[in-house]
Amino acid sequence: MISDTIAAIATAVGESSIAVIRVSGPDAIPIVDRVFRSKTALTEAQTHTIHYGKIIDPVSNEIIEEVLISLMRGPRSFTKEDVVEISCHGGMVSVRKVLELVLEHGARIAEPGEFTKRAFLNGRIDLAQAEAVMDLIRSKSDRAFGIAQKQSEGLLSRQIRELRQTLVATMAHIEVNIDYPEHDVEDLTNAFIREHCESALVEVDRLLKTAGQGKMLREGITTAIVGRPNVGKSSLMNTLTQESKAIVTDIPGTTRDVIEEYITINGIPLKLLDTAGIRETQDVVERIGVERSRSAIAQADLILMVLNYNEPLLEEELDLLQQMTHRPVLVIINKMDLPQQLRMEQLEDVVEADRLIRMSIKEDQGLQELEKAITDLFFEGRIESQDLTYVTNSRHIQLLKQARSALHDVIEGVEMLVPIDMIQIDVRRAWEFLGEIVGDSATESLLDEIFSKFCLGK
Repeated sequence: MISDTIAAIATAVGESSIAVIRVSGPDAIPIVDRVFRSKTALTEAQTHTIHYGKIIDPVSNEIIEEVLISLMRGPRSFTKEDVVEISCHGGMVSVRKVLELVLEHGARIAEPGEFTKRAFLNGRIDLAQAEAVMDLIRSKSDRAFGIAQKQSEGLLSRQIRELRQTLVATMAHIEVNIDYPEHDVEDLTNAFIREHCESALVEVDRLLKTAGQGKMLREGITTAIVGRPNVGKSSLMNTLTQESKAIVTDIPGTTRDVIEEYITINGIPLKLLDTAGIRETQDVVERIGVERSRSAIAQADLILMVLNYNEPLLEEELDLLQQMTHRPVLVIINKMDLPQQLRMEQLEDVVEADRLIRMSIKEDQGLQELEKAITDLFFEGRIESQDLTYVTNSRHIQLLKQARSALHDVIEGVEMLVPIDMIQIDVRRAWEFLGEIVGDSATESLLDEIFSKFCLGK
């Protein structure tokens, strides 16, 4: 049981029309009632009601704020505790004063993610659903938001629990045969174990099949725009973002640092990095920019290499392409509206034909071809149905891989006629790995680590 009451600002800090202060815990209602004046005392009010009134300092009788109070009695609340939400004006001073009064009268400041953690500890949601709440907040595209929404509703959790139930049935069957070996028919027992674990393995593999796509939809594809100076990298950045994010001039070396911006293409979030032109330079600042460009290339999930159609391919550009042979690269041939100087056969020796995108950024030509090439490269031309369960969380992916490994060990053990009590160990390992996803076997230190990444007030 949780015995204390917590409070925090639930909205973004800064000037706004309205700010919300959330209070949760066994004493949430009496604590707020001590500083709230209205026609009806909160302690006597019905659940899920809204009350107009004023926040008053009981010591000085000074009116602090004019507010609306939303009252939700547990267990019909997000945390399954009594929850009070105070809606006040969004100024920095007013919000701070109201929060300070609530803290002075018995609440303590909440830790990051503590409201969601209480919802988990009180059994309202499981760990996978709790993590999906953070994904909802951080979603960078409509599709990522939709995936997080389904996970917060328990779509992934239900499938994980069904898998665990299959393994529980398997373990129960094994336990019976260990306790009553005289009734054991070894061939039938091995067939039962194999059938159930192969069925579970198919489901785990199905979940992992979309893990790569799901992770990209959740976190975005880090995309580095690279090339030598003045080939149109910044123009491409501005075209993709539809804003003048990067300075565009005829002077080589204008971009000195890495410029970041998020965009969405066909529902796929991309983290664009406009990099400094890669060349040998004596300029100290530009040289630092070039080094950062090389670092961005090393860390990128996708590289957009920009070349000029009206200039010959330089040796340093060819070297750079050869270094990136085994990386996800799309080569953008820009300035197709100008006379040809680039020898295409040089490119075709090192770059596959479907990786060459012909564009004229100035004339707005080739953008759709680029978007299609990105979708083809990472999603084989399409993103799976919305009904499919995407596994987007790195922790979940790792645990599913460990569960898959344990299930493979079970099947291998059955084939090698390993003693049944040894097989039981691997079945239990798979069951426990899946349990960590939904929090049934999560340690306290893991919970602390997960919820510490949440924002304050969530």
